[in-house]
Amino acid sequence: MIVGEPTGLSAKMWTTESTGFDLGLAWSWSGDGHFHIHADYLFHNFGLFDVSKGMLPFYVGIGGRMLFRDDDDDNIGVRIPVGIEYYFEGAPVAVFGEVVPILDLAPSTDFELNGGLGVRFYF
Repeated sequence: MIVGEPTGLSAKMWTTESTGFDLGLAWSWSGDGHFHIHADYLFHNFGLFDVSKGMLPFYVGIGGRMLFRDDDDDNIGVRIPVGIEYYFEGAPVAVFGEVVPILDLAPSTDFELNGGLGVRFYF
């Protein structure tokens, strides 16, 4: 789950020990409110922050976003998420915070900034 802009569900699938995909299905509160879907490829640096318990990687990635509006003026854009995620030692849960610059490419070029706090459970 992620709370912020947008707010909704978030999932992550690891592809290697330091890379993975994330997916978001959310509601964007900007403007009149819109359904938001995003997918990103993330690169994690587990050695940047030293914590006594758990792990705290920095991550950056690149991905895409679709924003579905009621007036059929849907947006397609490129995302660059930047954040940190804390993995609790011995627990299948992590919390994260991220800031995401977005460059909308269609139907017109525009810049937006998203961000939020979230929690993920790993199975």
